[in-house]
Amino acid sequence: MNEPVHSARPAARRNKPAGKETTRTNDPARTMAGILEVATVEFGEKGLAGARIDEIAAATQTSKRMIYYYFGSKEGLYLAVLEESYRRMRTIESALRLEDLEPEQALRTLVGFTFDHHQRNENYIRLVMSENMQRGQYLAQSTIIQDLNVPAIQGIRDLYERGIASGVFRAGLDPIDIHASISALTFFNVSNRHTFGLIFKRDTQTPAALAARRESVIDMVVRYVRAP
Repeated sequence: MNEPVHSARPAARRNKPAGKETTRTNDPARTMAGILEVATVEFGEKGLAGARIDEIAAATQTSKRMIYYYFGSKEGLYLAVLEESYRRMRTIESALRLEDLEPEQALRTLVGFTFDHHQRNENYIRLVMSENMQRGQYLAQSTIIQDLNVPAIQGIRDLYERGIASGVFRAGLDPIDIHASISALTFFNVSNRHTFGLIFKRDTQTPAALAARRESVIDMVVRYVRAP
């Protein structure tokens, strides 16, 4: 292994000279974002063990030294990629404004968004699978992962409680369990697409198949939560 894992977020060493156009060399935030974007694909495709810092440096026109300066180590970059993947999802999720929707429509919107996000971000699924194979040891070292996911659970709790109050949802359910059910149902269609399609001789990725599966998943969650 390289240096100890940490999620480094260093500031620029010096202020940008007045009047000078921003470039990758004097804009650390832009450089780090570019590294994270490429590293997401590299780690998603090859996992922590198979990913190569040389490849990431070449693709971003930076150097290994610069990557280590910003992220500390290969493991530090991997952790930063995990954190950024969760952050992006939660940021988009928060823009759904579920609080402005009726409870059942809010739940349908949330499940549909989650299905679409996973479908469009296969590397996110691969990263989560990879970290589970690592038994969560790197994500456990994150100082921000808990805070990143608090809004997701709070959003479900709020819409669920509104649903109970209006008589639409049944009482006695755990918001974290609802979140787990949504995650499981939307995750599978991406994580197991190849084996499932091979075994059952079915193309699950056609527009028609995806639309039908999306609606089924939404319906299953809503029926589970809905009051008798």
